[in-house]
Amino acid sequence: MIKVTAGADSPERCSQAFTVAAVAVASGVEVSLWLTGESAWFALPDRAAAFELPHSAPLPDLVETVRAGGLITLCTQCAARRGIGEQDVLEGVRIAGAQVFVQEIMADGVQALVY
Repeated sequence: MIKVTAGADSPERCSQAFTVAAVAVASGVEVSLWLTGESAWFALPDRAAAFELPHSAPLPDLVETVRAGGLITLCTQCAARRGIGEQDVLEGVRIAGAQVFVQEIMADGVQALVY
């Protein structure tokens, strides 16, 4: 499980989280990526395309890798604060809250990283 709180406000932390998630998916690891805080915007179509960080993999590619082989969840409260609804997010992105987060984190063998 990877929880990313940073977005364009902290591009290095944001990129690190998505990079680790994508590499883990590519390595065959089951990945659950949680978008919270400013990273919530990357649940929307085309938002990742506006993100730029020199010497890092393009964020749209990282998002697609995670979406194709992992699970992406947008925090319920973070979505609500930004006016984001289920009809707004990328296909395959779910919106869920703390109860689901705790259930996932408490599962046997789950390790968490927070960025």
